[in-house]
Amino acid sequence: MGNNEFLQTEEAIVAMLKTVYDPEIPVNIYDLGLIYHVDVDDEKNVRIDMTLTAPNCPAVDFIIEDVRMKVESVEGVNNVEVNLVFDPMWDKDMMSEEAKLELGFL
Repeated sequence: MGNNEFLQTEEAIVAMLKTVYDPEIPVNIYDLGLIYHVDVDDEKNVRIDMTLTAPNCPAVDFIIEDVRMKVESVEGVNNVEVNLVFDPMWDKDMMSEEAKLELGFL
């Protein structure tokens, strides 16, 4: 896969991740800093390591399913694996500047 094509796929995945929200927070999961790692292999299988704002988040199944469905909708993507990790634990310093501003942390 050409480098340009790879970058386009990764950008499309990030764009999709920015449409996923925790139902309780008005900022997308990407800007919240919940996406730790996105890996796309040569067959366009995608592996995402992500966390939640709290380990007992009631919307966990909804969020993971939303991530999987939206990333699978990216053209050319084959398989999507979403891994939930809590190391390191999420904290508000991981948010983008926009997210901090939106939530009143700045």
